[in-house]
Amino acid sequence: MSKIATQFGIDTALKALGIEALNNGTSTGSKNFGSGEILVSHSPVDGALIAKVKTTTEEDYYKVMATATAAFTTWRTMPAPQRGEIVRQFGNKLRELKEPLGKLVSYEMGKSYQEGLGEVQEMIDICDFAVGLSRQLHGLTMHSERPGHRMYEQYHPLGVVGIISAFNFPVAVWAWNTALAWVCGDVCVWKPSEKTPLCGVACQNIAAEVFKTNGLPEGISCLINGDYKVGEMMTTDSRIPLVSATGSIRMGKIVAQVVAARLGKSLLELGGNNAIIVTPDADIKMTVIGAVFGAVGTAGQRCTSTRRLIIHDSIYDKVKNAVVDAYNQLRIGNPLDENNHVGPLIDTDAVDMYNKALQKVVEEGGKVIVEGGVLEGEGYESGCYVQPAIAEAKPGFEIVQHETFAPVLYLLKYSGDVENAIGIQNGVVQGLSSAIMTNNLREAEHFLSVGGSDCGIANVNIGTSGAEIGGAFGGEKETGGGRESGSDAWKVYMRRQTNTINYTDKLPLAQGITFKL
Repeated sequence: MSKIATQFGIDTALKALGIEALNNGTSTGSKNFGSGEILVSHSPVDGALIAKVKTTTEEDYYKVMATATAAFTTWRTMPAPQRGEIVRQFGNKLRELKEPLGKLVSYEMGKSYQEGLGEVQEMIDICDFAVGLSRQLHGLTMHSERPGHRMYEQYHPLGVVGIISAFNFPVAVWAWNTALAWVCGDVCVWKPSEKTPLCGVACQNIAAEVFKTNGLPEGISCLINGDYKVGEMMTTDSRIPLVSATGSIRMGKIVAQVVAARLGKSLLELGGNNAIIVTPDADIKMTVIGAVFGAVGTAGQRCTSTRRLIIHDSIYDKVKNAVVDAYNQLRIGNPLDENNHVGPLIDTDAVDMYNKALQKVVEEGGKVIVEGGVLEGEGYESGCYVQPAIAEAKPGFEIVQHETFAPVLYLLKYSGDVENAIGIQNGVVQGLSSAIMTNNLREAEHFLSVGGSDCGIANVNIGTSGAEIGGAFGGEKETGGGRESGSDAWKVYMRRQTNTINYTDKLPLAQGITFKL
């Protein structure tokens, strides 16, 4: 193990999660999850090799699907509250392993240790939510127009749910899907990001232990590893009625088309180009806290990260100066060190994208007011650490229309009333998260009205980043339109059935039709 890994107990964390640490360069890092090529996991924290995972071959995939479909026939017949009990046990296991799993998330992905712990807490919270939900998978009872008839609707499990997750939330998004799918009676096949395979292995190990302890089939939770080719096996497979995919808009469009071609369902959580509107009635201190965390948290690699700050011209300089001053106080470095605010980007490809974005905004006439750049020297050997940057720009700039998955914040100026700001905010193809900072009730309500924000999430006096599991999470437009986590998001994991029961000795037809024999 590397010096940092040893210092912060990564080897102990891996052992607790059932993963063999790579001490001699030969460990596969996992149990029998595949027989294909080796997938290597390097930490963006220090560039060190953590472990190696075998990828899933086509033959492996067919075995996984056979195991999953067989498990479904058992799992679906278990009463939902009993399935909830299994999810409760899984949540408790996560409580026991919160520290090592949070540490692995931080080391393999690069987010701060506190954010890693927070991500595991989200997993625990969605398990708690799902346990309660297991007793509330209710339909409706309707009045029939035919005498002596009763009508109602009920929900049944879909079957195998395919989950494709991204590197930025390597465990929580899987849990959002799988905890709900499990209580709904579905089984899950998960392809984690190839950039964070060990997080997937760790979660699978935890789930497998819970199912084994309860004498349940292992196929209720399945793991497959690899690149987009493994994902294609899922999207083209008619045995998977629902594919839940988190990632880029480009990826989501491909998934949507392929799944739709076989008339399957897709739940898509794609790109975000999130904005905070700052009106003259905003609390500046709250604005700075929300904007800075939203822009630099997880090194700007959240789908809900703040990309645009839309500021009224009357307070523009005041807000700009306050945000710039806050950026000058940021500490960038090893995310396992809780004294640091910002960790690394996931890899050098992300660094390249970051550099190109800053170059592009200058080419289009913008001005970088907090200089970016790749950090070098002691502690930055991985080449993945960058300086969070701020640029003044205009809404029409091409680069501002795109999501840059890095800590680059664009300051945009608006004049007039709040409708002008809302127009700028809505003037992009993404529609995930949005926020307004104001103490003006009329502005706040207008922002939330039918003519206001067109995003799936709209907040008042809260930033764009961070969502509670109790509310449905997702966005509109090219963000995909899917909903995960809370509220009634569970319905996407089930099929609806309308039932009519005739308890008479006559057979009246609907709409008064008569048919005599």
